[in-house]
This record gives sequence, structure tokens and C-alpha cells, in this order.
Amino acid sequence: MMWSYLIHLGVNMWSDRDEPLPGEPSLPGVTFRTTRLATHKAVWDEVTHELAKAGFTHLVIDLGEAIRYESHPELAVDGAWSTDQLRTELARLRELGLTPIPKLNFSASHDTWLGPYSRQLSTPVYYEVVADLIAEVAELFDSPEYFHLGMDEETDGHQQRYQYAVIRRRELWWHDLEFMLDCTRKAGARPWVWSDAAWHHPEDYYTKMPKDVLQSNWYYGLWFGGNELDRPRVLNRDHHLAYLDLEDHGYDQVPTGSSWHNAWDNLDLTVDYCQERVAPERLLGFMQAPWVMTTANDLDTHLRTIEMGARTIARINGDTTSA
Repeated sequence: MMWSYLIHLGVNMWSDRDEPLPGEPSLPGVTFRTTRLATHKAVWDEVTHELAKAGFTHLVIDLGEAIRYESHPELAVDGAWSTDQLRTELARLRELGLTPIPKLNFSASHDTWLGPYSRQLSTPVYYEVVADLIAEVAELFDSPEYFHLGMDEETDGHQQRYQYAVIRRRELWWHDLEFMLDCTRKAGARPWVWSDAAWHHPEDYYTKMPKDVLQSNWYYGLWFGGNELDRPRVLNRDHHLAYLDLEDHGYDQVPTGSSWHNAWDNLDLTVDYCQERVAPERLLGFMQAPWVMTTANDLDTHLRTIEMGARTIARINGDTTSA
């Protein structure tokens, strides 16, 4: 059973603005683009140490602008880690017992980290950059078993605050995704994506999504009612039902919970819901996603999120003495 945790090394994934809009909090990586590395190494070290103690087995690292890629150093912000620094850190994580998994989010709603290329989607230069980065990162991670490509929330609503909004639809979205999947397979990794595109276009999704792509549907609430036959589904309420749809269509899954909105029991409920409804051979594990940065201001949220995960892991593993 994979117990994974999503952590952000890069943060330029939610805004393309250089400063927040009037009335918005000044939070780099959330309401405006940062030009310096936001992650605090001391907090990163403490969080990863606590994850290992809690029983987590995998760390999904959102890299973004935080690495000075050799193929595209122009993407790095000030203070970004060198590839040598990254290799050293990956070795430390493995010594802790955490398997590092790379994540590069290529969703048009979360790709500000791509710099000028985020405004050149679906062009020859874009495909070249995507291929370069996937190949380089896979090599840096020593041919990881999985590679997370993001691809969530590519909607108009998720770009309302952007200065430049772009959305791929229909055949183009699938064309670009398939290109990324092919690059990932060539690098020797299994592609992994968020599954929320299935909420909006289920017939397309379950017809066209290749079965080898690992799926992470996500739902961060506490209500797990309803029936898989319910139609129409209510967005933001019925997202947990996609776990059932993915199972019906034979996809491997890593369901994702979170402490978002202070729903501290969400992972516990997600685990119980999915273990009862998803075949064990297709339930590869679970992910906990706090959706905060890795800074001193976010440390308490990380530690509380990890504590909830530790309790779930201990319960499922039958260890009532730990966590």
C-alpha cells in the first residue's frame, strides 16, 4: 500500500500576476508569481522527517520553478536548487524510507512555472520543452516508477484572476495529454494524473483515457453519501463518486484526501470509503495533499496534516500503539 504525500518545492502554479489583486492576501505562489524560491529548507527537512516517522512511503514532489534544469535553466527562480542539490536531497529522502516521485503540472491553469512557454501551449516549441523536462526529471529521479503530470482544473473558472487565460479543449487536450504520456513512458515511468477532467466530460474520459495511466481522483469534504447512478452530479459535492466510476472502468487508483478547509477527518473517511468499494488489485494506495507551501507559516498545517495521516496509516496497518 502506497502512502504518499504531496509537497511543493515550486509554487508558481496558481497565478501569473506579479502582485495580488486588490484585497487579496500577499501569498506568493497562491495569489501572485514569486521570483525567488519560496520553500524554506529547514521546514522541508522537518516535514520530510515527520513524514517518515508517520509511516508515509512516497513523497510526490511538485518541482515547478524550484529547479535549475540543465535543459531549460531559464525557468529557474532565484535560489532554485541545482540538479546536484536535488540529487543529494533525493538520496536523503530514500535514506529516510521515502520514495520520491516527480510531479510537473502541465495543466494550463497551473503552469506559470513554465515561464514564457506557458503562453505557447500546443506549439512546436512547447512540445520540445515538455519532452526535454520530462526526460531530464526522470533521469534526475533515477527512472522513477511513477511520474505525476498534474493536468487538473484546466477550466475558465480556475483562471479568473489570470492576466492570460488559455484552455485546451476536446481533441487538443487529448492530443497534448497523449504527447506527455508518450514522453513519460519513453522515460521508463508510469504516467499519473489528477482525474477531475472526468467530472466534466465522463464519457470522453472513460473512452479515451489509457488504462495504464494511474488515476488520482480527489475529494476533500466529509460527506460521502449518494450513489454512483446519481445524475446529474453536483460539482463540489459528489466528486467522491468518481472513485466508483474509475473502479467500474478498471483504472488503478491512488485516491487523494486533504486537510483543505480544515477537514481533518477527510483522509480517514476516504480510505474507508475506497477500501470498501475499489478492488484491492486496483487500489495502489492513498495520497494526502495539504495544498500549502513549505514555509514557516505553513509548518503547523503540515504537521497537523501528517498527524492525521499517521493515525490513518496506523489504523489500517493494525498498529494501535503508534501515531
